Amino acid sequence: MQTIHLRYYGALAADSSGTTDDRPPLVLLHGLGFDRRQWAPVLQELAVLDPDRRTLAFDLPGHRDSPKQPSYDLGDVADLLHEAVVEAGLQKPLLVGHSISGALATIYAARYPTAGVVNVDQPLLVGPFKDVLNQLEPTLRSPAYGEVWDRMLDGMLIEQLPQEAQDLVNASTRPTQEMLLGYWREVMESPAEKLKADREADLRSIDVPYTYVTGTEPPPPYRQWLETNRPGITIIVLPGSGHFPHLAHPGELAKLLAG
Repeated sequence: MQTIHLRYYGALAADSSGTTDDRPPLVLLHGLGFDRRQWAPVLQELAVLDPDRRTLAFDLPGHRDSPKQPSYDLGDVADLLHEAVVEAGLQKPLLVGHSISGALATIYAARYPTAGVVNVDQPLLVGPFKDVLNQLEPTLRSPAYGEVWDRMLDGMLIEQLPQEAQDLVNASTRPTQEMLLGYWREVMESPAEKLKADREADLRSIDVPYTYVTGTEPPPPYRQWLETNRPGITIIVLPGSGHFPHLAHPGELAKLLAG
């Protein structure tokens, strides 16, 4: 079993493990409202398949052991992440991002050197999600904001996961109102066409392998959009995993990262 240490790099806390060598280091990024503990099942599998791989599993700003930040816009978070990556001495990491961190990893790779991107179940066309958030915005800005998060959790199909994985998801605490408003600010306030254009520009500027891992087959128009803007993209469907393919199938994700 690898030894894992809590370390601080720049403004971010991370579980650090492994040894730097000629393999691309791994940077693991959890989704909004969760924390770095969600990568434990993948790391356990990876320790067998790819022993002592250099890995940092970060807490996003404002989550668990990483302090709050004045901005949670993903571009600003990407810059903080890069500062942490540099301080950790990593060169061209392979970025693995679940949920909102799939978008974060995409933005990072468009700005900074990387070995590749693995986007775990984060659609990059967020127009439909923007519509939902705009409808729920009055509640989100009220004392009842937690109802919005509960609604989001209901749609993540946590019940499809093994019980141990469900317990891991449920161990995370509810995000604060400040965090939800901060991380979702751009989606709520930016025009849908700008959000689309920004992600298209990101995808087109990435010149390293890009993999999209999801629990359901992407709708044909979305698959076509991905393949048009990121030629050569690999799309992997792991059925029966809801929003958490990395928890439903940690061994499959570990094989992907060790490949």
